[in-house]
Amino acid sequence: MGVLLDKLAEKKILVSDGAWGTELQARGLTPDDCPEEWNISHAQQVASIAEAYISAGSDMVLTNTFGGSRIKLEKKHQADRAEEFNAAGGRNSLHAAAGTDAIVAGSVGPTGEFIQPLGLMSEDEMQAVFAEQIKALLDVGLRVICVETMMAVEEAACAIRAAKSLDPAVDVIATMTFDDTPNGFRTMMGIDPSGAVEALTAAGADVLGSNCGNGIEAMVKIAAEFRRHTDKPVLIHANAGLPELIDGKTVFRQSPQDLAAYIESVISAGANIVGGCCGTGPEHIRAIRAVVDGLLT
Repeated sequence: MGVLLDKLAEKKILVSDGAWGTELQARGLTPDDCPEEWNISHAQQVASIAEAYISAGSDMVLTNTFGGSRIKLEKKHQADRAEEFNAAGGRNSLHAAAGTDAIVAGSVGPTGEFIQPLGLMSEDEMQAVFAEQIKALLDVGLRVICVETMMAVEEAACAIRAAKSLDPAVDVIATMTFDDTPNGFRTMMGIDPSGAVEALTAAGADVLGSNCGNGIEAMVKIAAEFRRHTDKPVLIHANAGLPELIDGKTVFRQSPQDLAAYIESVISAGANIVGGCCGTGPEHIRAIRAVVDGLLT
């Protein structure tokens, strides 16, 4: 077992971190900026996000590398700096976690491109793109990779295989984003939780689950769906409620206390790792930590 699975075996329930995008924006990131470039130019501010989550009680924090694939960075004209940005992102979170028991997981998000026949990329080409990003994270010392916010299982599988081909011992988390449809929970590409479990497990994922797209209430049902189809650890990162458009800005208004009120239900439904996504911050994590500590005592 890797470091994450070892820690899960020891502690049973882990608290991860919350949103990164909104925390970066609070520190001055603009829509024109490349978030991953901030790993170089604003390293202290980036590290302070991980530090804030660890202080709030996170057992695991991510890295500011969600859009760190060469394909995604090309949209900001930074493709040739993929290795540099990912290495720096890994170091920033590792620096924040130094001297603590917190695990750092490298964030790997979707490329925005499709695999053939829907798109132009072959699976080998997609896997190579992810391998470049993930190698940079592993090379600075990360031993956990979090493939997150995926819509297509084929793309998620490429990222999982890339990580495992580089280091079979690395723990890989893989999460999909679901919409609540008349036909149940489905990703944008039509995959339901059972299909996600089957494909992600076949690709080699060690931890499965869901992030983004839903508030905590819906995530209780999604956690139960995953648990029904797998005995692997399940991760759930819920948004702070559903987004609202206020004065031209997207706002997530669920309070830390209201979100935390559902954490026991999410864990009872089958989640082993709980944290937040869009709109959540350190105070949400602090509230989640309090609930988990109460359950573990």
